[in-house]
Amino acid sequence: MNNISLSLAAVMTTVNISAIAQQTKTPNVVLIMTDQQRADLCGREGFPMDITPYADSLAHQNSWFDKAYTVAPASSPARCSMFTGRFPSATHVRTNHNVLDIYYQKDMVHVFKEKGYKTALVGKNHSYLKPSDMDHWIEYGHWGKSVKNKTEGEKKLANFLDKDARGQWLEPSPIPLEQQQPVAIVNEALDWIKTQENPFFIWVSFPEPHNPYQVCEPYYSMFAPEKLPQPRTTRKDLARKSEKYQILAELEDSSCPDLQKDLPRLRGNYMGMIRLIDDQVKRLIETLKAEGKYENTIFIILSDHGDYCGEYGLIRKGAGTPESLTRIPMVWAGAGISKQEKAMEAHVSIADIFPTLCTAIGADIPVGVQGRSLWPMLTGKSYPKREFSSIIVEQGFGGEDFTREEPLTFQKEGAFTPNKIAHFDELNTWTQSGTQRMVRKGDWKLILDNYGRGELYNLKKDPSEINNLFDNKKYAAKQSELLQEALTWNLRLQDPLPVPRHRYSFKQNPYNYHFKD
Repeated sequence: MNNISLSLAAVMTTVNISAIAQQTKTPNVVLIMTDQQRADLCGREGFPMDITPYADSLAHQNSWFDKAYTVAPASSPARCSMFTGRFPSATHVRTNHNVLDIYYQKDMVHVFKEKGYKTALVGKNHSYLKPSDMDHWIEYGHWGKSVKNKTEGEKKLANFLDKDARGQWLEPSPIPLEQQQPVAIVNEALDWIKTQENPFFIWVSFPEPHNPYQVCEPYYSMFAPEKLPQPRTTRKDLARKSEKYQILAELEDSSCPDLQKDLPRLRGNYMGMIRLIDDQVKRLIETLKAEGKYENTIFIILSDHGDYCGEYGLIRKGAGTPESLTRIPMVWAGAGISKQEKAMEAHVSIADIFPTLCTAIGADIPVGVQGRSLWPMLTGKSYPKREFSSIIVEQGFGGEDFTREEPLTFQKEGAFTPNKIAHFDELNTWTQSGTQRMVRKGDWKLILDNYGRGELYNLKKDPSEINNLFDNKKYAAKQSELLQEALTWNLRLQDPLPVPRHRYSFKQNPYNYHFKD
């Protein structure tokens, strides 16, 4: 072999070794979360407006789910479950106000640190995590950046969000684009990432599109009320929903008497904020691409739960477990993720994020984790399809239902301040009392509460869930099938912690799979 051949062979060997090293490098993880974003407002699911063009393109080039669900339609329960892989009945966090009760053995941040990751939060927390848990912590809330010594610009934004636009702002926001929170959050996330060597984990957590519903130009005009598709349902459909929906409607109207008139503009603001976030996610990911970090980074885009966004004439969240509140967007991209031609057919949960990342970085899934690893399906490998044929959602504080006959008033509960929609508490005594479980399987959905009251819907024919087929003899077999599925899920979600010790062994499936095809 001549010198040229030897040199060429040496170069090719170096290239091959470099390629292998790149493929086996521990991946960075960028977890991008929005707050209160319903899943169906996107082009990939047929929404007719250009609301999430970047997330749609990323999804079609990688993997995404159209049957991804929160564990419960409230921020803290969902976020606590994401970081522990445990459902609210196991974490004990069933409300936004009892995160200190959380119960788990080892969480996502702990596992990342064990694997040598640097960790960061930039954005909204609303979980049990504390600044001392992360290597870097910059917190934002719905009312501005959570720091004592704000700049003049940060003070102006916080004052506007907290006072002027506390509930909604029906005109174009006076806060310019460069000062909007999603822009600031991406700026600070990129600043931190640029200082990091591999591997790193960052939670980029936008407080929007949650209220206050305010958005600046050009996004305000993009989603003007006259351009928007009408909601599928109105207040007239509330008669076909439970009393809790009707109590919530009464509360919203008491707090904001002009809600029905303002609702089209509030919907436009909500959608405009989603598009603003989409543009900032594009800036974040495309910057990392330009810096050569994309190929060795796993990106997850999701939300903690949804928003009525006008369904049943309601805004925000609160009553029941409708698709608008429980189904969430979920896109996976980057290192190791296979391209899928269409949405994955699996039914998945926000509780699956932690065990999936454990598998992706080569860590053991801790005991007590109830979610399942999605990594095999995300990387194009076989997986037990029976395991992912259904999913469950939990809801309710527990106890018995409160009704209109109870000696309670909105004022006594501190539930609202007149003419300020943000001052009503939708996650209140009435809407959250009792216990409810929801199971989705294919086109069908079952809801059952602690009184045995049931709902059964064919989501393909009835996506707004107003034609309750529960106890309809024609669908008895389907009802029985979903009741069995619900019971199976509830048995599986009995908390295994603490595990038996001394004389007994505890069997843990490495991928948390239970069924075999």
